Amino acid sequence: MDVQHFERITAFIEARLTPLFDEATGSEHGFSMDDTSRALRALRNSVLEASAVKGLIEKRESAEPAVRRVIDQSVEHHWDVLRGIARQWEDHADFRHEFKHHAWELDHHHAAVQA
Repeated sequence: MDVQHFERITAFIEARLTPLFDEATGSEHGFSMDDTSRALRALRNSVLEASAVKGLIEKRESAEPAVRRVIDQSVEHHWDVLRGIARQWEDHADFRHEFKHHAWELDHHHAAVQA
């Protein structure tokens, strides 16, 4: 798994969410205390938290084996969170096929390309 996967999926999701917060559209969602606004903020926070794990990827190579396993589990979990959110827009023109894959499938593909 490389950082670019997280950057691409986060950018895709943010591009879907950002207009929902845009006051220029006349929407008050995201800014008030109604349930829709709360749900939008919670979703955006989940995306931001899950994408923050990309910082661990850089530390993986120099980590001890036990720590490396924990990093791998964390990266896989957070990728699955983002993947589940992104797949809500699977029919969108900007949806990438990689967003359907599990983290281990992306690792396998990356290793095959490197060989």
